[in-house]
Amino acid sequence: MTNKDFYIAQELADKLRVNVMTIYRYIKAKKLKAHKIGKEFRIDKSEFERFLNSVKTK
Repeated sequence: MTNKDFYIAQELADKLRVNVMTIYRYIKAKKLKAHKIGKEFRIDKSEFERFLNSVKTK
């Protein structure tokens, strides 16, 4: 496993062009599943893809 199998919250915030607090709110609301390691959250790449598909407009 490489360190690129997971994103940290700040990386996702930068990628989506939102504030990092928005990512933390998604995690707290259970819209985005994350692993807490130490003080940081790690989000699996496949979970991020699932999240993007779930918020896609039709």
